[in-house]
Amino acid sequence: MTRLAGSSKLLRAMNESAALAHLLDPGMLTRSDLRKLTALSTPTISEVLRRLTEAGLVNVVGHNSGRPGPNAEIYAANPDAAYAVAVSVRDIGTSGTPSVTAALCDLTGAVRVRFESRIDFLGTEPAVALVDVVARLRAEADVPADRIGHVQLGVPGSWDARTETIRHVDVPGFGRAGLVPEIAAALGTHVGVDNDVNLAAVAERKRGTARDAEGFALLWMGQDGLGLAIDIAGKLIRGARGGAGEIGYMPLYSPDSTDRKLDLQDLFGGAAIMELARDNGIAGDTPAAVVRAAAGTSGEFLTTLADRVAVGLAAVIAVLDPYLVVLAGPIAQAGGETLLAAVNAAVRRAAPLESSIAVTTIADDAVLLGALDAGLAAVREALITAIRDS
Repeated sequence: MTRLAGSSKLLRAMNESAALAHLLDPGMLTRSDLRKLTALSTPTISEVLRRLTEAGLVNVVGHNSGRPGPNAEIYAANPDAAYAVAVSVRDIGTSGTPSVTAALCDLTGAVRVRFESRIDFLGTEPAVALVDVVARLRAEADVPADRIGHVQLGVPGSWDARTETIRHVDVPGFGRAGLVPEIAAALGTHVGVDNDVNLAAVAERKRGTARDAEGFALLWMGQDGLGLAIDIAGKLIRGARGGAGEIGYMPLYSPDSTDRKLDLQDLFGGAAIMELARDNGIAGDTPAAVVRAAAGTSGEFLTTLADRVAVGLAAVIAVLDPYLVVLAGPIAQAGGETLLAAVNAAVRRAAPLESSIAVTTIADDAVLLGALDAGLAAVREALITAIRDS
């Protein structure tokens, strides 16, 4: 009898999680819609909806009066059942961009609050600063602390999940061991961490050029740094210590060379772009501004820059053979289709490689959007898991 009861409980939980998953995706559905999507009987669907409604996960949001008979109730996930927070951390560097961009979204993905803020991490402990950022989001959105289901951090470094440490990061204090568990304990919720370029790839997969790609590589051309994200059939490859994609460190010299030791960052990172701009008489206060200005001219700047980008792309394509390579980040956004055409031509000159190359179609902050997408996915999965385990 105990075994049968357990099986019944498991089956009920599976039915409830399946129904909730459908309500989270398309949104507003009737009992009939859910019956068709889940292949469950009408009585079972009615019981499932009753339990989800009593649990506060689902609401009746209207009635369908367009059919014969009684009006059908329309159900949707309760947007206030849980929330996700995204925080994109970056070093101000030469770009002058805010050091933190943060947002809070509800269970449907609607963004309730978003802001940018400069934080002096030399003078403020990162754990204190990030807890304050989340508190400000909650206060502005009027959201209780226990409804925050997940906080997703995007960092300009790699996340070593085994040691719970951020590596290869230049933001003061963020490489300290124990930082992330300390933040999670202070917030009382789960905190996820990922490389900022990986999160940009999450956004590109969901919202951008790579939506229908079997797999893709995303080359991030930032104001100060370079990065690479690798998506294989929708799964990001992060490496043993989270360092996969730290392409800026790729050496470009022979060990016995007497020339200056170069890496890929020296070839087309932010400082290199500014130096190339000076050599070509292109004005601009930031690397992105320089590239934007050059995209409207017919000089040699973009050709030279594209040849340098092709060096990195040739290595990526030769090793990974991705279906698609997406150029992303502020530099790629600034260069747009003009830079893309120059890079395509440069890659054809450099090597007989056949991957398609495209420029991102995301005009917003891709790292923040990807962090929101990742955080929301974690919140939804946690709700479904909780139903199955209840």
